[in-house]
Amino acid sequence: MSVTSTRGPKRPTIDDVAKAAGVSRGTVSRVLNGGHWVSPDALTAVELAIKRTGYRINPHARSLATSKANTVAFLLSETQERLFEDPNFSILMRGASEALGEHDVSLVLIMAGTKDEQRRARDFITAGHVDGVLLVSSHARGQSIVGEIHRSGVPMIACGIPLGFEGKIGYVAADDAAGARDMVAHLRGLGRTSIATITGPMDTSGGVGRLRGYREEMGGSFDERLVAPGDYSRESGRQAMRQLLDQAPGLDAVFAANDLMAAGALDVLRAEGRRVPEDVAVAGFDDSPVAASTEPPLTTMRQPFGRISHEMVRILLGVIRGEDPAAIILPTHLVERASTGGVTVSA
Repeated sequence: MSVTSTRGPKRPTIDDVAKAAGVSRGTVSRVLNGGHWVSPDALTAVELAIKRTGYRINPHARSLATSKANTVAFLLSETQERLFEDPNFSILMRGASEALGEHDVSLVLIMAGTKDEQRRARDFITAGHVDGVLLVSSHARGQSIVGEIHRSGVPMIACGIPLGFEGKIGYVAADDAAGARDMVAHLRGLGRTSIATITGPMDTSGGVGRLRGYREEMGGSFDERLVAPGDYSRESGRQAMRQLLDQAPGLDAVFAANDLMAAGALDVLRAEGRRVPEDVAVAGFDDSPVAASTEPPLTTMRQPFGRISHEMVRILLGVIRGEDPAAIILPTHLVERASTGGVTVSA
């Protein structure tokens, strides 16, 4: 027995339109949702493809979609473990949420630490579900998703200098190099002569800038044996501190590129019987809650996280309104605590 289908020809889909127009599915979706963030050429190509394919738009669905999402994405290019380990992310997210709340705009967290997460994040963001993106912890390895979002036209502002997209994406950053120079100069002023550093990741602007500041201040005293890599995690600080003690056992100070790694360095120095600050002075960067909770409390460079998050929101909302993006560098501030021999101060 044969069965004959009574179904007619397959109805054209968004994917058919995208293929005919030579654009992404997200671009077609944005055209159908009102044309936000679509270039004139892409808009024309999609409109012609709709006519050629015979794609029909659901008027009711379109009427629901043409208004703004009234939502901004907090795009974090880190693993979920880092989200919960590093308190800086929650501080930035809370500040951004408060700043957006003043404009009755919601904030949604989107993780993009893995390839699959990046793909889902890209599809969600470029489909018009958010009005803009706050990019946090941008790594060079995540340039693909950053580039795709940038090319799609979705407004985006970065926390820190977005490596590879300087001059293309607006950002708000602390002055990493100047902060590192100031910290090393402070340690030198305390009489420390063999100052080591634990770097941040070299695919982040913070890691690059803080190492550059350290090198500049060390000048002719710079020694590769006094440099060990880290990834901003506490465990990487422990590993780097062990490496430094092997390479330069006579060191008398350590500057870590963030407070978590400095805390890891303290763990190892305590286990090795090195007194802090008597034998080794230890300093971090950020002035996160971690800095005040270690034993002894950490001397650190304070980043103005509250102002950073509010400035990011201010610039992003301006770009959404059609203004040009801006780039802002904010100064850091030395907070001296007992890990370098200073008086413990409140956070």
